[in-house]
Amino acid sequence: MVSMTESQPLELSRPNQVQRRDESWRPPSFRRVSSRWDSLVAAARRLLDLQASSIYRDLRLLLPPLNGVILDVGCGAQPYRPLIGPQAVYRAIDQSEAYERFGYSVPDTTYYEGDAWPIDSSSVDVVLSTETLEHVAEPRAFLLEAWRCLKPGGRIVLTVPFSARWHYIPHDYWRFTPSGLLNLLESAGFHNVTVYARGNAFCVACYKVMALFLPLLLTQQSAWPVRWLSRTIGVICLPLICVLGLLGNLSLMGEGGDDCLGYTAIAARPSERAQ
Repeated sequence: MVSMTESQPLELSRPNQVQRRDESWRPPSFRRVSSRWDSLVAAARRLLDLQASSIYRDLRLLLPPLNGVILDVGCGAQPYRPLIGPQAVYRAIDQSEAYERFGYSVPDTTYYEGDAWPIDSSSVDVVLSTETLEHVAEPRAFLLEAWRCLKPGGRIVLTVPFSARWHYIPHDYWRFTPSGLLNLLESAGFHNVTVYARGNAFCVACYKVMALFLPLLLTQQSAWPVRWLSRTIGVICLPLICVLGLLGNLSLMGEGGDDCLGYTAIAARPSERAQ
């Protein structure tokens, strides 16, 4: 019998992914919507970015009627701020590493260090967090902070990816199921949890095929021959990309499926009476 020792490790021929510190291609960062041109650029992006389109479709229904103080946590470029009505007060916070890790440094954002949010307890009506929880190493601690900052009866609105590539490597830790979201939210003290799927298997298929071609069209290769060749192939495939984007967006009008782009979750901090 041969014993396994440190000099005889178990190995495969493929790269060890825990050693990765960057990604081969990163989608362009979102930009702050502060003009009509920015709105047009954002609308064009949603044709090609089905994840962003699916989130926008949900939030354009959920955000406009909200009142009170809305706290956007992990706000990035604040892409959904224009959906918030004038009757609400918008506040934005993000981690101090937001620029280093994700490339975002936006005015009107409070940047903080550590796990504690720079927000008074029971002071906000809604916590909004879009595509942030997967980048949080301790998601339950994050949700406990949300519960602390919310007024009794206040609500949290979360979006998380499901069928999505590993991104912002290595700062992408989780993919959540509805069962996992329910468990996390209830363990943090929330109730009345609802989770909605964004997209279905057909939408995911469109998204995955588009993901093969978009890095060619929007290549980040530094060598000019490779860059020229990639963009040429991308331009040739552009009609296919647009058709898939259109079909994927149309499929978002249907009910979500078990295989989906991501989830939108809503939960409430119990009122004082319920507590």
